[in-house]
Amino acid sequence: MTEEMAAKTNAIIEKVDKESATRKFTGKIKSFFYIFAILVSLYHLYTAIFGPPVTLVHRSLHVAMMCSMCFLMYPMRKKSSRTKPSWFDWFLAAISFVIPFYIWHDYLGVVERAGRASDMDMVMATLLVVLVLEATRRCSGKALPILSLCFILYGMYGREFPGMFMHRGYDWLSLSNHFFANTEGIYGTSVNVSSSYIFLFILFGCVMTKSGMGKFFNDISLSLAGHTKGGPAKVSVVAAGLLGSINGSAVANVVTTGSFTIPLMKKTGYSAEFAGAVSAAASVGGQLLPPIMGAAAFIMAEILGVKYSEIIVWAAIPALLYYMGIMIQVQLRASKDGLVGVPREQLPRTRDVLKAQGHLIIPIVFLLYMLFMSGSTVVYAAVLTIGVTILVAALKKTTRMKPKAIVDALAEGAKQTVSVAIACACVGIVVGVSSKTGFGLTMANTIISLGNTSIMFTLVFTMITCMILGMGLPSIPSYIITSSIAAPALFKLGIPNAAAHMFSFYFAMFANLTPPVALAAFAAAGVSGGDPMKTGWTSVKLAVAGFIIPYIFVLSPQLMLINTTLAEGLFTAATAALGVFLLAVACEGYVYAPVNVVMRLVSLAGALLLMIPGVQTDIVGAVILIGVIFFQKRKAAALQAA
Repeated sequence: MTEEMAAKTNAIIEKVDKESATRKFTGKIKSFFYIFAILVSLYHLYTAIFGPPVTLVHRSLHVAMMCSMCFLMYPMRKKSSRTKPSWFDWFLAAISFVIPFYIWHDYLGVVERAGRASDMDMVMATLLVVLVLEATRRCSGKALPILSLCFILYGMYGREFPGMFMHRGYDWLSLSNHFFANTEGIYGTSVNVSSSYIFLFILFGCVMTKSGMGKFFNDISLSLAGHTKGGPAKVSVVAAGLLGSINGSAVANVVTTGSFTIPLMKKTGYSAEFAGAVSAAASVGGQLLPPIMGAAAFIMAEILGVKYSEIIVWAAIPALLYYMGIMIQVQLRASKDGLVGVPREQLPRTRDVLKAQGHLIIPIVFLLYMLFMSGSTVVYAAVLTIGVTILVAALKKTTRMKPKAIVDALAEGAKQTVSVAIACACVGIVVGVSSKTGFGLTMANTIISLGNTSIMFTLVFTMITCMILGMGLPSIPSYIITSSIAAPALFKLGIPNAAAHMFSFYFAMFANLTPPVALAAFAAAGVSGGDPMKTGWTSVKLAVAGFIIPYIFVLSPQLMLINTTLAEGLFTAATAALGVFLLAVACEGYVYAPVNVVMRLVSLAGALLLMIPGVQTDIVGAVILIGVIFFQKRKAAALQAA
């Protein structure tokens, strides 16, 4: 990537994504922060290998490190210096460490006083809440801090709320201590996952990037699909999906892969809006695609109390169907517009790509082996895979990482974790109030009441809740909050917990695509030069299978391979794949020839029948599929003859 393109890419990310608008340090401050970030990564690697200190000390130190880095990295205001922190930033960064020191110094006292906190406990708890809220405002925007403040007010003034939302109310001493002195508040499940799995896998992604994995994904995608009809768009889908599964950031993925694939798509005839939409839809889907699935999947495993490998199995078929839907629409659009691929002579050869970079697949295969077959913990698997990646990259000169590159990856891993970790800490306030007041159960009952005990209506209300929250929140806190509120409602209606959480997970992710606030689509429009809103709605159309698939696996968990045999699961996936094809036909209005409105509606009906498991629905859907293909072939032949 040229310096000019890199500068343009960074500008787009910072404009669209609050989490990326960081300071650019110079001089001694740059050196200090660089060393600090490396030490943060080394601490997390050390605790992963040799075990962390006692729970509250470890989690409080993790939050303190992330807050301290945040106050140095992110300006307080838009007018603040973008090259050096102010004295107040340094003060906040330093005072962040007072809290873990206090907990370490009087650990037994803090734990034993839980529920009857001292005045100093309240001071520390108040300081913690203020620091976390301010850090979140800086790196994620105002939405999550405002939501957290609303929950704090709800926790304190519950007696003033009407009807079923009324509760006894808690004073600040009791409420703040709940955030501070146990593992149900700020130092809860999400921070536990952030301080272990998330940190290590973000670090793994940075190491993979330094080894040239991003270039490998682009090159292998180009060599395999670049010459086919609509090839550049297929390259974008494959590259964005593969890279997105590792880096977990939809916006960053859009501008990383899109800066290369979007101009290529436009060059071969795709409109700016469609090219941007392909990149956005594929990048968002990366968080749904195993093996890594961004960070939220680790939190899901922790909440559900299952192995991470089980999450991978549950997510595999729905994610592949999602990408199949995008790929088929890309193919149909290319056929409809008469678009061609890139000439083979302008593309890298698959054999050459594999010879030069194919060994980079080994770390991913090793990771899958560790997760599925070794019986080791996820943390141990992550640490070993980081080491294996460095060793494997050293096999070829073109991918070998110099010591400076490895150290840079350590620093970058800590920096990239900051926004995720801070969001995890802040969402602990919401979860803490929910657990103390019973708000989650109350909200679940409300959703069921609004849905009139109907599963379908309850699913729709849950989807709307996820989408609204997802518009203003990063995907991880959006998933945590919606799953704690909506998933219990679905579970009470007899839906498996895994499917309920995956449903919340999907729609928390898709808020990145859905206007009026569609960060991934807007970032793609920044690269393509297309209209942001048109790009957003085109992204929704491309991702339409992803909006339907969650309803299918909730109503029939066989799609997630839950309570079924492998044969039944694969048969369900096969019929769903045929349904995804008809859904793409309905959206694009083309197969062998243009499809009229009536046939598009028939195709939509056939798609839904095939995607809903059941012998009768599959037979009717198959008949519709055969009929659509037959009539469209006849229409194409007639048009050709004329």
